[in-house]
Amino acid sequence: MSLSENIIELRGIKKRFDDNFEAVRDFNLEVKKGEFVTFLGPSGCGKTTTLRMIAGFDIQTEGQILLNGEDISRLPPNERPINTVFQRYALFPHLNIYENIAFGLKLKKLPKEEIRRKVRRALEIVDLEGFERRSIATLSGGQQQRVAIARAIVNEPEILLLDEPLGALDLKMRKEMQLELMAMHRELGITFIYVTHDQEEALTMSDKVVVMADGMIQQVGTPEEIYNEPKNVFVADFIGESNIYNGRMTGDRRVRFCGADFDCLDDMPLGARVDVVVRPEDIIMTSPERGTVTGVVSSVIFKGMHYEIIVASGDNEIVIQSTKSVKEGDTIGMCVEPDGIHVIMAETNLNIFEGVLTRNYTVVFAEGEYECDLTKLYEGSSVSAEGVLTDASGNEIHTDGVKVSVRIPVRAVSMSDDTDTGGICGHIISLIYKGDHYHYIVRTKSEEDIHLHDEYLWNENDYVSLKIPKDRIELSFAENGEETEG
Repeated sequence: MSLSENIIELRGIKKRFDDNFEAVRDFNLEVKKGEFVTFLGPSGCGKTTTLRMIAGFDIQTEGQILLNGEDISRLPPNERPINTVFQRYALFPHLNIYENIAFGLKLKKLPKEEIRRKVRRALEIVDLEGFERRSIATLSGGQQQRVAIARAIVNEPEILLLDEPLGALDLKMRKEMQLELMAMHRELGITFIYVTHDQEEALTMSDKVVVMADGMIQQVGTPEEIYNEPKNVFVADFIGESNIYNGRMTGDRRVRFCGADFDCLDDMPLGARVDVVVRPEDIIMTSPERGTVTGVVSSVIFKGMHYEIIVASGDNEIVIQSTKSVKEGDTIGMCVEPDGIHVIMAETNLNIFEGVLTRNYTVVFAEGEYECDLTKLYEGSSVSAEGVLTDASGNEIHTDGVKVSVRIPVRAVSMSDDTDTGGICGHIISLIYKGDHYHYIVRTKSEEDIHLHDEYLWNENDYVSLKIPKDRIELSFAENGEETEG
């Protein structure tokens, strides 16, 4: 079967629920015939919702779903050549294995001999020949999973959807089923779309991985591309283990991080702020005098295949995976080859919002009201002894309703758990460790995201209050705002 043709296309898909929660947004994807595609991401990222829209159990709010070029957006599930295997199997306990697998074929009123032939073939594929009369209650979790898969493939769908089908199995059984699913995919030649939050599972099984977060696609690529060339720090942090640092380009394919300059393969503008990703297995331990950077070993943990070694180097923490061990307290040198360093353009160091001034010379944005210095916004202005903002002629400047752009440096924002004092509050939706600090994203009730740095570890979904110093709020007139004459 040719892999050049798209069997499924998702165009501009959005899914908004009744409470106005947007579970999936700006989702565009092409799936080729015969591919094994995995949706990978943390809980709540929208991967199962997307799968349910492909199956027809949920209808998208916007966008189109095409099957072989035809729009199937409004087709009910039973009219789509698609079958789904769920995590909770959904087998009928009062029916034996044969009857469970044959259930859909009987609904189609196929001849008994044809049903028998198709069920026998499905049992061969899932390696359950001779189990036809067994009760579902007598089966192990792995065997029940095979029955669920057999019931799906017996209908000969063009596409098989699998929603975390191995989540209920123990580690050993899960790894065995991964291999069996890959073998089934090769034998059947049909398209698999698989949902998981397990990175190793996605990298092991897939032709194409779709990494998702916050209802959006973060990156699409082969397992090798996703692991070796992450497009942003979320993908780098979520896939495998990574050391992530703030860096700056200091020359032609040369980057500075952890207090030293390293050669790299990525060509970025001189002086550019970047995020630097180094996998723990790519760090080479050496003697202190031969290292590009040095540090003191603070922890050594044996992990079976390797040692996990944590090194303190200045303010930074460096994680190393090596088959060689060292001792806590040792001073070591560390080097990284150019192909072990991946450089990504850093996100902006500014939070930018739309704001509105009030008659009290404060600015309202992101659900908070803050004092600010308006003399920097209105050239030649000053504040009188009575606290009134005046122009150079002494006339009062009326600011109520003036629209402005608000810029706040990421490093100027701090957070606390004191949420009763007013100001901006929200939930932490993302945290990434960057060697000497955590990069957090806090989402307010109005769905605005605020970035900040903190050296302390908070938990995802913690409800926090944000503090912004008056002198770190930078204002400019919005394009559709206007300076008010006094």
